[in-house]
Amino acid sequence: MFIGYIGRGGCLGGRSAAPQHHGPERVLMPIIVTAPGGELGRVVMRALRSEQAGDDTVLLNLMLQAPNTLLHDGHEWKRLQPAQIVARTKEFLSDPEHAGADFIVHASYAFLRAADQGAKVGEKLQSIVEAARAAEDLVLADSRPACVVRLGYLYGPESRNLKAYRTAFRLGRPYWAGPRKKLQYFLHTKDAARALLQAARRRPTDRVVFATDQRPVSFSTFMDHFARLIGNPVPLHIPRISRTVAHLVVAEEHMEMVELGIEGRATPVVPGFRPIYADFQTGLQHVVETWKR
Repeated sequence: MFIGYIGRGGCLGGRSAAPQHHGPERVLMPIIVTAPGGELGRVVMRALRSEQAGDDTVLLNLMLQAPNTLLHDGHEWKRLQPAQIVARTKEFLSDPEHAGADFIVHASYAFLRAADQGAKVGEKLQSIVEAARAAEDLVLADSRPACVVRLGYLYGPESRNLKAYRTAFRLGRPYWAGPRKKLQYFLHTKDAARALLQAARRRPTDRVVFATDQRPVSFSTFMDHFARLIGNPVPLHIPRISRTVAHLVVAEEHMEMVELGIEGRATPVVPGFRPIYADFQTGLQHVVETWKR
């Protein structure tokens, strides 16, 4: 957990040191960020440096976001079991250090919309969906005002798993692409941070809101485009007939997620949020350009 104090001058100070006051007009707003050391957490902490001051304490929960990407081949879900999703949510809600929060923003998963739409959910994924919904319900049932922000599958220049894919493609390794007609919501981590802070500022009237880019695409379209951007031919796809053997390197959770397609745009959206990287092409282009610097 990290508590940042954001001032009108954009100054961010940590909880370990008292905030410095420079004149009577300086107002500080504590932002309590859980999991600040994760990939999304670090992006959020950078974004906080330019955030404007406010009067209330906001609790921003990122504890469940590590697996919210299609780039780890499902293995991160082994580190965050369904029971842990619920348990960690209960922990952060009951933590005495969070008791003074005036508003809670809970980062959740946009892929839940597919289940809401009645899509067929695989056996492994079903328990994750149920746990994620239970976590959302816990947050919204809390006595403090709260909202849930469902984020698209995350990617960005800090993604160690995307870097691993870069290496794998250069070595000519195939990957589990999933059906080309099953579309997914994606979101650049910089836009994810912006959406979460916007939700903290605007306090949506809808208790569950979404933040995704504006062009859903299949995982295979996303990754094949990435391969071309890094100068590689289109990588081979592991044939679906090899599903059982492929479990040696790809978790079943990943296979079921790329099969869980969504329909239409995710609404309602975080009020006032529009992604900088409106589609996967501009977002991945930014990633590759950042790596070259």
